[in-house]
Amino acid sequence: MAGDGYLEAVDAARASGFEAVERLAGGRASAFHDRTLHLGLAVRDGDPRAGVTRRFEEAAGLIARAFVGLGVDARVGEVPGEYCAGEHSVNARGRTKLVGLAQRVIKDGAYVGGVVVVAGADRLRDVLVPVYEALELEWRPETTGSLADERPGSTWEDARAAIEAEYAERYGLEPVELDGETLALAERLAPEHRSPGQ
Repeated sequence: MAGDGYLEAVDAARASGFEAVERLAGGRASAFHDRTLHLGLAVRDGDPRAGVTRRFEEAAGLIARAFVGLGVDARVGEVPGEYCAGEHSVNARGRTKLVGLAQRVIKDGAYVGGVVVVAGADRLRDVLVPVYEALELEWRPETTGSLADERPGSTWEDARAAIEAEYAERYGLEPVELDGETLALAERLAPEHRSPGQ
């Protein structure tokens, strides 16, 4: 968790108007705002470590196909110099990162989460520049892109519908409402994920 520059990075994020939290799936610093979309898939798996690469490849492939269906030249792979780098990022044209994926493995299960930058890549660059400086991590801000940069006019709903369709075809989705007890538990536990401040 906390290391060299960590608290300074937390302060930098907060100074830019972003609350600092520790993500379930981990990974390096990323940013979420009202024009990003977070997705997550939790699965049972008796041998979760054996499926790490497969789950990454599957998630990245589904998202890339969703974007190709929207007319974007979407590819799977790390863009040199991207933030929160990973070989299963989804990029546009091999030049800008659109989606980052992370994974957490627990006993008998795994969680794959990701952030899709639908629009507002400039807001991510603005907050991540001082955060990465504080952490003394190198990255190239120009590698941060968005779906709307590639397909002008793209909306959060466009991204959600396209991704949901791919996941529905692969897994078969059924909408459910979270019960009050689960929502109350989530609200009670949320503060435990906030990063400490100085």
